[in-house]
Amino acid sequence: MNEAIRQLQPASLWNHFADLNAVPRPSKKEERVIKFMKDFGTNLGLETLEDEVGNVIIRKPATSGMEDRKMIVMQSHLDMVHQKNNDTNFDFETQGIEMLVDGDWVRANGTTLGADNGLGVATIMAILSSNDIQHPAIEALFTIDEETGMTGAMGLKGGILQGEILLNLDTEEDDEIGVGCAGGVDITAVGEYAQDNASTNAQAYTITVKGLQGGHSGMDIIKGLGNANKMMNRLLAATKGEISLAALAGGSLRNAIPRESVATVVVDTEDISTFVAHMEEEQFKIIEEYKLLEPDLTIETEKVSTPAKVMSKVDQTKFINAVYAAHNGVFRMSPAIEDLVETSNNIAKVTANDGTIKIECLTRSSVDSSKDDMANTLRAVFELAGYKVSASGDYPGWAPNMDSPILKVLDELYEKMNGEKANVAACHAGLECGILGQNYPDMDMISFGPTIKGAHSPDERANIPSTQKYWEFVVEILKNIPKKA
Repeated sequence: MNEAIRQLQPASLWNHFADLNAVPRPSKKEERVIKFMKDFGTNLGLETLEDEVGNVIIRKPATSGMEDRKMIVMQSHLDMVHQKNNDTNFDFETQGIEMLVDGDWVRANGTTLGADNGLGVATIMAILSSNDIQHPAIEALFTIDEETGMTGAMGLKGGILQGEILLNLDTEEDDEIGVGCAGGVDITAVGEYAQDNASTNAQAYTITVKGLQGGHSGMDIIKGLGNANKMMNRLLAATKGEISLAALAGGSLRNAIPRESVATVVVDTEDISTFVAHMEEEQFKIIEEYKLLEPDLTIETEKVSTPAKVMSKVDQTKFINAVYAAHNGVFRMSPAIEDLVETSNNIAKVTANDGTIKIECLTRSSVDSSKDDMANTLRAVFELAGYKVSASGDYPGWAPNMDSPILKVLDELYEKMNGEKANVAACHAGLECGILGQNYPDMDMISFGPTIKGAHSPDERANIPSTQKYWEFVVEILKNIPKKA
């Protein structure tokens, strides 16, 4: 299946991408891909090292005639988001990604593709292994765990890198040059609930919300896509007079908009007709509201065996009200940059089972005070329900520098090569530039990449013509790195 990928141009980039995608590389379990990358650098005869947290650094000298240029850092992250469709039989722990060509796109067979940020990694590998591309001295920085905490970037100590310019290859529109990004913080609410015995004169049902697009909880949050956790909560709220909640599981990753949610409820026999009527009414409303954005949304109700325990009515009301009141989606648009989301929240994962409730959110903002405001809004809601709230994984944003020398180089090159201006913009996603800048404050940073759609979802796909365009841009950038002072 992956052989078709190896025939694409630029051949070196796509072949390295296929090699990389053969290696399982989930966040926080990057041992295999770290070894893969170290072996790659060592086999090329290049200086290769692993720092104390697992980042891999490979250094390549300048090509002939480029020794007087500033040293650059080319940076991408090794880990990828693991998401699959419910009906896809795939083990991310043991299998390589199954890729296929679909017209002008490369996608995976029912899973995430790993183009985020595998195409960036493959680009750097292609440069490192090349014999005919002009470039200055390069430090290739491959960070770990970008998708679930950015612990690689956070753990990279000052003084290790020698480069003066950083090229981050993690932007997902080929006409965009990234100059800033949002920071983020994980907000988690945990609570306990009393359990009652389920009624013996009752019928249990599973309610399933599925078929949503999902997507990147930063880049895609502005689209107003459906959140399976919020939809499920609407259904539960509409029928809470008739149901007793036995269990719930919605979403999987903080940085992915939740696509699916499943709840088990118990309904007394005399309330079944009312329950069905309320379910059908609310289901119709939700599908009508989202029919243009979520055409594949389905909501199913099926009879199942009755469980032994259910959530107490008092705790059920608190739980449903808390999720209803918690903000999801765009919180504030930027007053400084047109069409940029400043602050948002993703209610990413909601579980209730065996007496324990857990609600996991990812709050993002390019303004720290606004991020704190959103986090405090969530804290207030969840604490009113009696839950314990914690914040973790806080990371900074990357403030735009419109006077950046490397921005000037890329901006002029892009217009020269494409006959139009690039979109110079900040993004509502977490890039590692802001974190790396804490220990390397004088490093001039920029971000760009090929067009990738549907990142963090099984609909992830990489555009083939765009990747060729991006590759040609990379090669020209390397030729035009400024001279040393």
